[in-house]
Amino acid sequence: MQSHTSFPIKNINTHLTEIKDYFKVAVSVDCVIFGFDGSVLKVLLIKSDLAQYKNKWSLLGDIVRPDEELDAAAYRVLRERTGLENVYMEQVHTFGALNRHPAGRVITVAYYSLVNIHHVQLRVSDFGLHWHAVKDIKQMAFDHKQILDTCVKRLQDRIIEHPVGFNLLPKKFSLRELQNLYEAVLGVKFDRRNFRKKFLSMGLIEDLHEVENDVRHRPAKLYKFNEKAMWKNTRFLNVNSID
Repeated sequence: MQSHTSFPIKNINTHLTEIKDYFKVAVSVDCVIFGFDGSVLKVLLIKSDLAQYKNKWSLLGDIVRPDEELDAAAYRVLRERTGLENVYMEQVHTFGALNRHPAGRVITVAYYSLVNIHHVQLRVSDFGLHWHAVKDIKQMAFDHKQILDTCVKRLQDRIIEHPVGFNLLPKKFSLRELQNLYEAVLGVKFDRRNFRKKFLSMGLIEDLHEVENDVRHRPAKLYKFNEKAMWKNTRFLNVNSID
């Protein structure tokens, strides 16, 4: 005769009692908001209001509301802090170290966004918002330096695969500004002639037949981004070919 092992049947109340501790975990989003001032890659930071991180800067973020999707929470943070909507944003990584937040267990999902720094309308707060040069940041509150470094690496990979860097430029830009952007993000120097030849040959930019105004140097020609050609190639920039 075949024996059967019996297992206790759990009702919903028993189940909820056993897993109650699992609901003591918060989920947040942290936004790495990149901007470019024409020569330096910057990130928007806010001074931490926690005693443990006095005088340290942190990323912009918030707890995800119970009725809120992750992406919606990230866009909310971006909109409330910068006044911008419909900007380029990408989910990057999840950070869940046990002691990453002094308030308790908080798992955060990191996003980065690319904004035109001149379009950002900073919202005044008690602790202030400021743009910081990414290359100068050494320490941050929480594990935000790790999050920032992870997002910088993702941006570097992405800007080689696709021309997402145009989101950081004004609608009209010079080839000098374009090269400055790629050098600032990738941390390399390109040969001026090879860089311009490469971009002009790809059809990604269009000559506006205009020049810069109110500049001390010789006015440079202005270009705009050709959106129709944006996704033509899966890996559009070969860094080694233009160094």
